[in-house]
Amino acid sequence: MERRTFLQQSTIAAAGLLFKPGMSALAGPGNIKDFPVVRIPEGQRKFKSKSVEKIIREVRTNVGNKEIGWLFENCFPNTLDTTVEFEIIGGKPDTYVITGDIDAMWLRDSSAQVYPYLSLCKEDKDLQQLIQGVIHRQVKCILKDPYANAFYKDEKKISEWKETDDTDMKPGIHERKWEIDSLCYPIRLSYGYWMETKDTTPFDKDWLDAMHLVLKTFKEQQRKDEEGPYHFQRKTSWATDGVPLGGYGYPTKKVGLIHSMFRPSDDATIYPFLIPSNLFALSSLRNLRALLDTMKTGKDMIETCFALENDLVKALGEHAVVTHPVFGEVFAYEADGFGNHTFMDDANVPSLLALPYIQSPIFGGDLSVLHAEKHGYTVYQNTRRMLLSDSNPFYFKGKAGEGIGGPHAGLNMIWPLSIIVRGLTSHDTQETALCLKMLQNSHAGTGFMHESFHKDDVSKFTRKWFAWANTLFGEFVLKTYRERPALLS
Repeated sequence: MERRTFLQQSTIAAAGLLFKPGMSALAGPGNIKDFPVVRIPEGQRKFKSKSVEKIIREVRTNVGNKEIGWLFENCFPNTLDTTVEFEIIGGKPDTYVITGDIDAMWLRDSSAQVYPYLSLCKEDKDLQQLIQGVIHRQVKCILKDPYANAFYKDEKKISEWKETDDTDMKPGIHERKWEIDSLCYPIRLSYGYWMETKDTTPFDKDWLDAMHLVLKTFKEQQRKDEEGPYHFQRKTSWATDGVPLGGYGYPTKKVGLIHSMFRPSDDATIYPFLIPSNLFALSSLRNLRALLDTMKTGKDMIETCFALENDLVKALGEHAVVTHPVFGEVFAYEADGFGNHTFMDDANVPSLLALPYIQSPIFGGDLSVLHAEKHGYTVYQNTRRMLLSDSNPFYFKGKAGEGIGGPHAGLNMIWPLSIIVRGLTSHDTQETALCLKMLQNSHAGTGFMHESFHKDDVSKFTRKWFAWANTLFGEFVLKTYRERPALLS
């Protein structure tokens, strides 16, 4: 995500996403008609999905909490309404996806923005084709530069970072921050698409070439023999935007973990072994191997996946789990292989809090059920308690809510993403209800989620058009509607 340091007031109308000052989202006793129309007009929507519209009508009709229903109608389709450009290029679907108020496509955000629609694909061939298009566009991006995190559709567009960034900026690249999760997310999307549809048509030669490049990049960034080809420096006064020591980061002991110069927030790491991203890589490698196995192809790639997995399992077992003085065995956020670690979390996914959501295999286990008595589960539960306490320096609690933020938006700024992820990964009814209530109260009268809001005042928020948070909120509401509908009464 691009740097946003100012606070945007909720009374500023933009792109048809906010309603006018004086209009209250809380007017009346909860009737649907009491909530103003803030969704972009139908004639201006970028893509229309029958299955998405159907589930919106169903949720709005059936949930007792009409404000949540209204928020769902605004947020869940926001990616389709405002951020996608779909066309057929070279006989294949192609979908360019921006983040919202930034005209660039992040590999991470574009995957996360359409992932919540996967469960609706079977009954909606148009939506299925749209997601195929995202996969094809991501392949083009990876083949262009596997180290870049964000891309333009227009090859001729000049990045605003061209003059400030000392790295290999190719045409069509918006930003070149190396983040492990940038290559994990396209695998997650491909695997999720295949699991829902059993359709392998998007996984053509170009896709295989891109996956080969993903594996090559992961191996390079293990840096077992040399520092590798990637370096990054930026002329900036913002400390988290640059990488020290010639753009290669602080020293590490080469233990088999993959170096990540930046976090999913696009902020520089302190220690280059970012634990949640390495766990995400482990999960992604296993998903990629399953896909290749199904397709009966890529024997050499399958072997590479196995080798990388073995390295990661061994190194994570030795360096990911540390003993906290209060919470016992927990996952560190970052490590360097020399015994140094950071105890914290960041709202952006992958995060430690989000491990069950990204279904990272921990030492052979699956964290999707938090109550199981296994080593990985116990460590995650300890970690979760630590993250949702003042032992996490980026956990903020105030009059407006409580949640995790990060350096990206500054201190005391809570990210709705973290509240959504907390709800998505909770098996506690009261905790889930709390998350829904905080999110319901956080939109500051706009009808949409934001990047962050001040812990004491929701009207002080960043990014009024942030599609990832909107669509993920929709996923949370839909999951709750399907599994625990009483919480939406």
